[in-house]
Amino acid sequence: MRMLPPLIAATLLVSLAACGDTADSKTDTASPPIAVDLPRADSDFWNSYAKYIPQFAKESGINLMAPTNSQNDIAKLVANTQALTSQGAKAIVMAPQDTGAIATTLTTLEQKKIPVVTVDTRPDKGKVYMVVRADNKAYGEKACEFLGQKLGGKGKVVEFQGALSSVNGRDRSEAFAACMQSKYPGITVFAEPTDWEGAKASAALQTRLAQHPDINGIYMQAGGVFLAPTLQLLRSKNLLVPPSDPKHVFIVSNDGIPQEFDAIRKGEIDATVSQPADLYAKYALFYAKAAVEGKTFAPGKTDHDSTIVQVRDGVLEDQLPAPLVTKDNVEDKALWGNQIGK
Repeated sequence: MRMLPPLIAATLLVSLAACGDTADSKTDTASPPIAVDLPRADSDFWNSYAKYIPQFAKESGINLMAPTNSQNDIAKLVANTQALTSQGAKAIVMAPQDTGAIATTLTTLEQKKIPVVTVDTRPDKGKVYMVVRADNKAYGEKACEFLGQKLGGKGKVVEFQGALSSVNGRDRSEAFAACMQSKYPGITVFAEPTDWEGAKASAALQTRLAQHPDINGIYMQAGGVFLAPTLQLLRSKNLLVPPSDPKHVFIVSNDGIPQEFDAIRKGEIDATVSQPADLYAKYALFYAKAAVEGKTFAPGKTDHDSTIVQVRDGVLEDQLPAPLVTKDNVEDKALWGNQIGK
């Protein structure tokens, strides 16, 4: 029997021990309280994530405090964190949208020995117990490859960039740009900053279509906020047509929400990268509980089809899988977007 390397084996042992909880587990209200701050309520993706939090907390027997919501406002996140700390939180799960401005708060929590797990985003500075995230550079690369192939290496693409104050916005934007420049130089990319706001994306698209009516591709870095306004605008301009129509605008998105899957089925968009909202919730709580219990992890493969990497001194990141979804696999029942609410 082949032996696993010590670091990987240690990681697997801890993961297996925690994943043994069943849906029949009951919350132990005597256990240390764990807090969750939700990043926003105006995104279908994050609203889906929010629905998974109490489910997995119950399954894991976690004493979950009432979640707060920072509404995409770093000042609210700081205030919520202070309130949760004063109420006795022994670990905090958060998803800071401004990954630079959270550093001071992380330092304060470290001094108070309150471990932090960040979800989807990785702070630019400061230590956290674990980052639960997917490889966001791969998001940009997958989007580039998909559009590049669909457009045959020629055309004009509008890119709705996420906030560049966020590591996710930077990773997706930089990877998309690098891939386009190196592999598809015949495609013109109009990179539009949006701060993750659907209204800004729609306004930018309106302007670009007026200037360039031959735009034939769109990359949405967050379907949860960009999908509805984008489809509404394209419909108003009679551009929401099937892929077989020469006027079809090829669209690739990021998130994997049910609404994107429905749009793929209808031929309104063509692909999305499925961010694992379910696994974000599950493993954020798993690591928060492990932190309170004093467990440690090391880089290596896990038992849940991911890899823990050390991104810098004192910061580990569990990079969860995020598959590309097209019409060919949109009915896959294993995708969380086909499971939620059923």
